[in-house]
Amino acid sequence: MENQKETIEKNPIQVADRLFQTLEALSSFGPIGLTELSNTLQLNKSTVHRILNSLIFMGYAKQDDATAKYSLTFKIWDIANQLLTHIDIIDIAKPHLRKLAELSGETVHLVQIDGVRAVYIDKVESYHNSVRLVSKVGSRIPLYCSGVGKALLAEMSPAQVEWIWKESDVKKLTQHTVTDFSVLGGYLQQIKKNGYALDNEENELGVRCIAACIKDYKGNPKYAFSISAPISRMSDARIQELSAYVLQTQKDLEAEWN
Repeated sequence: MENQKETIEKNPIQVADRLFQTLEALSSFGPIGLTELSNTLQLNKSTVHRILNSLIFMGYAKQDDATAKYSLTFKIWDIANQLLTHIDIIDIAKPHLRKLAELSGETVHLVQIDGVRAVYIDKVESYHNSVRLVSKVGSRIPLYCSGVGKALLAEMSPAQVEWIWKESDVKKLTQHTVTDFSVLGGYLQQIKKNGYALDNEENELGVRCIAACIKDYKGNPKYAFSISAPISRMSDARIQELSAYVLQTQKDLEAEWN
């Protein structure tokens, strides 16, 4: 379970640390000026200017001639797409996710565990409803307060769950977020019993999710999927109805993948 990033307290190559901090800042803020970027990174302008010139030389960044602002190119997106092509479950899961989105009329996500977080690796939106969710492929969410995350945690050993809890930045994202480890433990027991997990506005106000884990042939939790919708369309009765679709999709996915 150990994540390499979390076992190294300081990046041994400082220039790499600054380079990727700049990439992450550009991806978060979009077009941005040198002064604003320097303030954000808390680095002097000359250092940031050299980093930007390096990124431009390698094709990862560009500068707008009219505004002088910097932004990322699509080269980083190409790398992300190449990574996704090597995750074999996406091709397997896609038809099942589309069917689930059609049956439920809601948005369906697929995630992969990534340290103490889950990363969205696929998303299928239903076109039956006009309200769209803002989640994006590539974004990350904590395990302790998300439906997919708790579905994954419920299939882990107590030691693994405790390690993830201690390594997570546990905080209240909403008034519904659980920040008590013993309460989380109770939820995980219920998830194991039901076979699915819920996110009751714990990660984002106004959104509820129902999720299930996908285990590999060794029984290890690796992926999870969810149905997400505004609370106006996710009553307890509706969740009970959707649970049958979720459990069947879980069964079908594990059977085909393994």
